[in-house]
Amino acid sequence: MNYETIQFLKRPRTLLLIALVAISIASVAIFGLQEGLDLQGGSMINLHLSEPVDQDTMNTVTAILDKRLNAFGISDVKVRQSGSQDVIVEIAGVKPEEVERIISTPGKFEAKINNQTAITGADITSVSGAEVTGNRWQVPFSVSTAGAEKFAKIAEGQAGAKVEMYLDDKLISDPELDAGLANGKASTEISVSGGEESKQAAQEKATEIHTVLESGALPVKLEVNGVNSVSAELGSQFEQGCLMAGLLALLAIIVVVSFRYRAPSLVLPIIVTTLSELIIILGFASIIHWNLDLAAIAGMIASIGTGVDDQIVMTDEVLARRDRSDRKNIVKTRIKGAFFIIYASAATLIAAMLPLAYIGFARGSTGIGMLTGFAVTTVVGVLVGIFITRPVFADYMETFLIQSPKNKMQNVKKGETKVKDKKKGRKTIAREEAEKQKKRR
Repeated sequence: MNYETIQFLKRPRTLLLIALVAISIASVAIFGLQEGLDLQGGSMINLHLSEPVDQDTMNTVTAILDKRLNAFGISDVKVRQSGSQDVIVEIAGVKPEEVERIISTPGKFEAKINNQTAITGADITSVSGAEVTGNRWQVPFSVSTAGAEKFAKIAEGQAGAKVEMYLDDKLISDPELDAGLANGKASTEISVSGGEESKQAAQEKATEIHTVLESGALPVKLEVNGVNSVSAELGSQFEQGCLMAGLLALLAIIVVVSFRYRAPSLVLPIIVTTLSELIIILGFASIIHWNLDLAAIAGMIASIGTGVDDQIVMTDEVLARRDRSDRKNIVKTRIKGAFFIIYASAATLIAAMLPLAYIGFARGSTGIGMLTGFAVTTVVGVLVGIFITRPVFADYMETFLIQSPKNKMQNVKKGETKVKDKKKGRKTIAREEAEKQKKRR
């Protein structure tokens, strides 16, 4: 390892790039990459609220739906707002019909004795695990002290009366009131129970009741407005297609850059810088758990393309002034000029992408919102390039193509060098012949 290489590796920007690449690789290895529904398969359910709501109510709706779906046993679920009257639910690995009913249920719970409301969902403080025995199910739950006192007051002296339990105004259970609960003493432990035709049906019903009671009631009614599904097999095909597209794009870059410069001292740094940029983008996506869908991958390819274009601009600026005697100062000036072009181009691209990202976040999966991933990954790629990888590439050129021109510059465009040598020989041939004749005398 020569002196120039050691000095280049010691530069702060080079060390930062190496550290970010290492962190990104570790992040992808530990956390993995979150694939979108179009890559791993799954469903996107559009829920429409009965009326427009404010932000606080919308936050309550999304929180209840998220809690309800997680309680239902779905771990890979994403719930997000889409405007003021729609909610988007993304699920993976689960059939949409299995969750449509659970998420569209308002969850209004009431327990009545002789048509008097004794308990509501607001009185429930905790819900225990569902119990299934044969085709019978039971869901124990606890109520607040105030709720228990209200129940005891209404139930006093009503032993044997029906305790009608309603979920969204539908009767789900009507057990007889036990004498122990009709003595006027408050009890915070209550349960709802029932029976189904089979054990599997009882298990499904118990899970549904448990989930709704635990998550609470939705503040507004909602309905399923549309379902978009992608099978796991089709998602796998999309994933393979994306990998192939990425490899072909990288191969095309290698071929074009190699054909243009034909010097390993220029081609290899461009390829290494491009790969580093891609790794950092993937590491960023892994850390923030960003979903990589088809649009996001397209954004990565676009950002890589703009990155290579920036490096070509910088390289051409250096090569255009490599024959000057004051090459070091001129090249530094030309690199600064190239960075001005790069910054202007990046600002224009980011300005074009930000509205797309904003509309995507505001509208969710509807219309132009599907391109949010494209906008975000493109902006991230551009920022990584102008603040990290492009400065390191400029440092490389200043270190190896300016400070050590004798060893590096002669390898660039060998055809031009040979032509230059031939021209130089024709200009000095007479003088050289004269000197040889003098030496012979």
